[in-house]
Amino acid sequence: MLSFVITALVIALIAAILGFTGIAKGLAAIAKFVFYIFIVIFLITLIIGFISGF
Repeated sequence: MLSFVITALVIALIAAILGFTGIAKGLAAIAKFVFYIFIVIFLITLIIGFISGF
């Protein structure tokens, strides 16, 4: 999941450099959304891990 975020950000940067601002904005928004989902899932599993004693 995190690799998708990095890939989307790299493609967004390349698109922004080449002048495709609409594509760059869309990919950056998708990357940001998936990154926040990743952070939420990570925190949930971290809390569950602490509660269960790992």
